[in-house]
Amino acid sequence: MSAAPVALAGEPVIDATQARAHGLTTDEYASIERILGRTPTFTELGVFSVMWSEHCSYKSSRKHLRMLPMKGRNVVGGPGENAGAIDVGDGWVAVFKIESHNHPSYVEPYQGAATGVGGILRDIFTMGARPIASMDSLKFGSLEHPRTRYLVGGVVGGIGGYGNCVGVPTVAGEVMFDAGYDGNILVNAFALGLARREDLQSARARGTGNPVLYVGSATGRDGIHGASLLASAEFDAESESKRPTVQVGDPFTEKLLIEACLEAIKTGAIVAIQDMGAAGLTSSSSEMAGRGGLGIELELDRVPLREANLTPYEILLSESQERMLIVAERGREGELAAVFEKWDLHAVVIGRITDDGRWRARWKGQVVADVPAAAISDEAPVYDRPARAPAASNNDGVANGAVSAQANAPSPAAALRAIIASPNVASRRMVFRQYDSIVQGNTVAGPGSDAAVLRIKDSRRGLALKVDSNPRACMLDPYIGAVATVCEAARNVACAGARPAGITNCLNYGNPERPEIMWQLIRGIEGLRDAAIAFDVPVISGNVSLYNETAGRAIPPTPTIAVVGTFANVVLHLKQYFKSPGDAVLMVRTAAPSLAASEYAALFGAAGQKLAPIDLGRERKLIDGLVECAERRLIRSAHDVSEGGLAVALAESCFNPGGVLGVEVEIGGSSHGAEVLFGEGSSTVIVSAPVENIKVLHQVFAPLEVVAIGLVTRASRLKIGTAIDEDVAALRSLYEEALPGRLDRP
Repeated sequence: MSAAPVALAGEPVIDATQARAHGLTTDEYASIERILGRTPTFTELGVFSVMWSEHCSYKSSRKHLRMLPMKGRNVVGGPGENAGAIDVGDGWVAVFKIESHNHPSYVEPYQGAATGVGGILRDIFTMGARPIASMDSLKFGSLEHPRTRYLVGGVVGGIGGYGNCVGVPTVAGEVMFDAGYDGNILVNAFALGLARREDLQSARARGTGNPVLYVGSATGRDGIHGASLLASAEFDAESESKRPTVQVGDPFTEKLLIEACLEAIKTGAIVAIQDMGAAGLTSSSSEMAGRGGLGIELELDRVPLREANLTPYEILLSESQERMLIVAERGREGELAAVFEKWDLHAVVIGRITDDGRWRARWKGQVVADVPAAAISDEAPVYDRPARAPAASNNDGVANGAVSAQANAPSPAAALRAIIASPNVASRRMVFRQYDSIVQGNTVAGPGSDAAVLRIKDSRRGLALKVDSNPRACMLDPYIGAVATVCEAARNVACAGARPAGITNCLNYGNPERPEIMWQLIRGIEGLRDAAIAFDVPVISGNVSLYNETAGRAIPPTPTIAVVGTFANVVLHLKQYFKSPGDAVLMVRTAAPSLAASEYAALFGAAGQKLAPIDLGRERKLIDGLVECAERRLIRSAHDVSEGGLAVALAESCFNPGGVLGVEVEIGGSSHGAEVLFGEGSSTVIVSAPVENIKVLHQVFAPLEVVAIGLVTRASRLKIGTAIDEDVAALRSLYEEALPGRLDRP
């Protein structure tokens, strides 16, 4: 029997008031006392506060996340591990995940974004996979907000600074500006790696007596209570004071850690491995033990420190970066230590696996924490919070509060020029040119097209990646908006010619204690579930980020969806650009367009708009048809109609980096209508193909609407009926220069 935990000199008295200061409710504190049969020590209170936080425990969402389809024929690692994994053929496994670093990035944008990249990369290589690609989804406030330019510069700099230095390309992403994010930006980071299937690692401890190794950087005070008091609470007037809870990243150490871990995995001496991410040493140690149904003992005075006077409480709660925890085969710890010493990294035995199911920490011979491992790893409270649809709609379907009446509508040509220069439609080149998108030599198609395309070296196979979100649609209807987001991400991957194979998600919402926010979250998860089932694409990993609000004002509901697709032959990939004058241009769509939640509505207003239902069977047919067309070489380009609608998609298809082309189309009916030209509500794709393939394309996509609307031209003009006749080069200049012009403006 272990000695009872002791309180150390100078630690505060533990009571319900102290618990509330740690973010625990009165009932939660009572549960802790009941579990322990006594008052917790200060160290134990800190451990429970981080592990029972919303960020670590998913206590408001766990009940509902169980409805997601997480299994499939190609799934080899799903939720419960550091990241999800799918078999992509030839013995290769793609490992991927997306996570949020929202609150840290608002408080300290450079380090918040940089450590978000570092953390998601560690989730990948702990699985035994070499990271080969990153993506990001960024939501900023209005460009008129005084803090936006500072946040953009810091976040983009942090992503580029970390990713470029560590040598992982940023191959795709999205950026949006909206007043709904003025007080709470979103920084969602995605990473993907490749592993041989036999090298895939687990974070499940096994083997009583096996040693526990701390590897990587030394521990400091950065990040303490990042998970519990920063990421699991709303912003308020004191948020700036939380800057010390933001971690500090070191990409050069991360690069060493990647190489050391992958080399150590090859030895076969590793039983389990996990990143010290949110909640640091506490979460990694308790979760590995809990997954294995075992216990763990830690000797905290053996932990390498950056500062000599850290307390056990601070050591356990620190979120210092570039650190890992490893369970090794007993007797082989020296073998692993030698690998890490080669890479100039710490590798120290700080504990062992036990069979008593206890999570125990010692400090200089004294037990300072002794709790059931399951109580902190798996048995945090699970809440079934009240959920209620809001009273009659209090929004107009436009997240940035645009007017709802369409007054003084512009001419089609004027509307096109305004939309193509909008910060939410214009080129993001000024952002992605700050990222290295080709390092490692796997990038076939990088930022700028519908989806990124990667080759798998020494194989004909490849991958397509895309991240999407649609907060405007989710404001109108959180269920249909989530379905539409999955459809768009899957459609973008299919436009590249790849078959969607796996989904990861980051669910960003406000305070779940408010019934209308909880309703948004549940409806969003239901939409994700239904779309994933319809496409037969499992949700293999993900993240939930709640309490994204300031002073009671929540962000728009923002489920961010990343889809990974596979190519049997990556040579057959497609891009969005027209290639050959004389090719037919066809419009393939599943439903009529609508101005609901469109960029047109945001800029000019649109009265009484509602989202139309989505027929997922027709969406599946569209995706299957695109993949078949690519594999049979029936089409030369494919481009999803999204932000800005049909007119913008046609213009973007003309912006071929290899040489500007034009297009002349007749849409039929009234080609002057805003819905036809700028509607975004339906799933529509523009494809170009040799004229002789038109008949077979009708057969491939039947029963969907397939209309040959025009031809690619050598003359660089965009002509749409009598409504629009614009010089493509001039439109391209607007498109490329709009965002730099807005961000550089004082």
